[in-house]
Amino acid sequence: MTTGEKIYKLRRENNYTQEQLADLLKVTRQAVSRWESDVTLPETDKLKELGKLFNCSIDYLLNDNEDKEKNDETKNTHLTYSLSSLKNISFEYTSKTKIGNIPLVHIYFGLKKSARGIIAIGFRSIGIISIGLFSLGLLSIGLLSLGLLSLSTFSLGLFSGGAISIGFISFGAIAVGVLSLGAVSIGQFSIGALAIGNYFALGDVAQALVAIGATKATGSEYQFVSGVENQFIGYDANIVKSILDEKVPAFLKWIKDIALAIAGIK
Repeated sequence: MTTGEKIYKLRRENNYTQEQLADLLKVTRQAVSRWESDVTLPETDKLKELGKLFNCSIDYLLNDNEDKEKNDETKNTHLTYSLSSLKNISFEYTSKTKIGNIPLVHIYFGLKKSARGIIAIGFRSIGIISIGLFSLGLLSIGLLSLGLLSLSTFSLGLFSGGAISIGFISFGAIAVGVLSLGAVSIGQFSIGALAIGNYFALGDVAQALVAIGATKATGSEYQFVSGVENQFIGYDANIVKSILDEKVPAFLKWIKDIALAIAGIK
């Protein structure tokens, strides 16, 4: 669009007659008509006033933006096409060997579906052995995984390991479980730098029914502080075992034994 065409368009959009626009700019109606006919260009001060009046830039009024608009439209179309094409990109392998109707191995990298097989590998995977960004399986490995044995950045499982881990037996930077081992450990039996347990906790800072800490320990039945970093020597092992034998329910006795073994309490 030319400068004149833009002035005409903006004037009509704002419901001004040529006379009204001329009065606002303190010029004659004929001057406005010559601008719109591209006979003459407005002076610089009038361009500034037009920009303020129509909320646009002088650059917009003077320069032909049609090519830019076409380029932008082309870029947007290309972007839409690229994203659409990305959705259609995939790789798939399905083994001929099957167990029942389930392939032994199914590998699928794409956005349309999940990999499903005895061994499943993909962005989303479901299988006995499952490996993927989002995985579900008996043995599950991925960014976010759920399984009997789960290993991932964020993991949930019976046996769970990861940066953030939740499970019956859990280990990770942040571990939550019946038996938990981690930098921050929360559970019935907890071992870690910061260990918070119901029955037993061992760590630099420990809190539980029985708490053994290097620098701090809070125990409702028994507590011991070694005063030496990463050293847990000097506590009374017989008292620890006696209290836990009495307080821990029978169905958790085996977990208690594992926790004490890990802690080196015999």
